[in-house]
Amino acid sequence: MILTGGGSIHVKQELAKRRLVASGSTPSKLTLFKKDLLRNRYIYLMLVPVIAYYGIFQYGPMYGLLMAFQKNYNLTHGIWGGTWVGVENFITFFNSYYFWRLLKNTLILSLYSIILGFPAPIILALLLHEVRSKMFKRTVQTVSYLPHFISVVVVVGMMKTFSSLDGGLFNIARDMFSLQPMMFFSEPDMFRPMYIISNIWQGAGWASIIFLAALANIDSQLYEAAKMDGAGRWRQFLHVTLPGIMPTIVIMLILRLGAVMNSDLQKILLMQTAPTYEVSDVISTFVYRSGVLEANYAYSTAVGLFNGLVNFLLLIIANAISRKANSTTLW
Repeated sequence: MILTGGGSIHVKQELAKRRLVASGSTPSKLTLFKKDLLRNRYIYLMLVPVIAYYGIFQYGPMYGLLMAFQKNYNLTHGIWGGTWVGVENFITFFNSYYFWRLLKNTLILSLYSIILGFPAPIILALLLHEVRSKMFKRTVQTVSYLPHFISVVVVVGMMKTFSSLDGGLFNIARDMFSLQPMMFFSEPDMFRPMYIISNIWQGAGWASIIFLAALANIDSQLYEAAKMDGAGRWRQFLHVTLPGIMPTIVIMLILRLGAVMNSDLQKILLMQTAPTYEVSDVISTFVYRSGVLEANYAYSTAVGLFNGLVNFLLLIIANAISRKANSTTLW
């Protein structure tokens, strides 16, 4: 049989591998890696800035986590100059009167954001995927992407303007329904809805890009086969569209669950007022207040380390559950 083009190349490579195996001179993994490194040297060279960034700015500062096990840390004495107290800082935090309040507020904001915010970009992507007019689709995509590029400071400023007692859009709408004007930023019951809704408005369009890409990768022949079998739009969605993007949904959900203890510190600080302090004080704001404002570096490092460990544990658990459920995992 005569093969041309790429077929003959693959056959020659396979024959060469078989001859090496037969002769007992199979190249080692190190030799194969060196050849691959030489062949793709420019691709590996592109990884250098990325590795340097994470090494210097992400993993390098982890050396400072040693402060979490010290007391009375002093900048002039350095990391090794503090008094080692083991897990005393963690015990102090767990026994403090504000521990449960911080944990409760952090989890409520994160879980509500997942329940209400995680499906939003998926729904938006599915709706855009069904649009046949390219002009309308591009317009909606552009409009939905734009809030992502607006600064958090500007977003909170817009919210304060809209909720103003003097001609604010929200209070004008309330007046149309014969409701009394409200100071939204001073109402504890309004903090969480405003925080979550503003996050959805700002991030849903941008996050939908990933799901739109997943939808675009679904083989169109599957839809044609479903139509030939008599499947309508709803059954096509259930048996073709949803299974096609499910791995992407699972991966994104695992990553989101791995950041449950994280909150948008900048937005919370900008939205926070004295009346809403009871529901808006989270672990991130406490770390900022304790470490930056009060200069209690060791204690705030311990609290931040606890926050990171919980996130890491939740990521491991979510990945393990996903592996058991549908074999879709991060690693």
